[in-house]
Amino acid sequence: MLRRFAVGVGPQDQRPAEGRSDVLVYTSPAFAKDTEVTGPVSLELYVSSSAADTDFTGMLVDVWPNGFAQNLTSGILRLRYRDSREKPEPAIPGKTYHITLDLWATSNVFLAGHKLRLEVSSSNFPRFDRNLNTAKNRHTRHAWSKRRT
Repeated sequence: MLRRFAVGVGPQDQRPAEGRSDVLVYTSPAFAKDTEVTGPVSLELYVSSSAADTDFTGMLVDVWPNGFAQNLTSGILRLRYRDSREKPEPAIPGKTYHITLDLWATSNVFLAGHKLRLEVSSSNFPRFDRNLNTAKNRHTRHAWSKRRT
């Protein structure tokens, strides 16, 4: 029996995604000694968009000395849910918002020579569903809105 695993499950090399022009990548210097990082991870951003809704994603990555960029933990925030999951509110295009993404928790030992990396983007498809950037119900709408984030 062939079993399929969900997309984005387990360690994957993030270098192909990091090469995209819509992914911001921030990398620390190499760790001089083994360093444990354990606990909840969050990402605070100041964002604006030309769309009424868009997604913001973050990912914590362990970069090995050979370049392999191993995903550790990630999260997403759909901008319309920035204040409440119960009362979505479209964004005002061009307005700047302070948001916090929950990247969940991790426990990782960054070995000496490894680097910590943060990736920020406006999509992580197919891991997270697509966003039409319209603030409309994605199950009943099919028209996309181009946005600048």
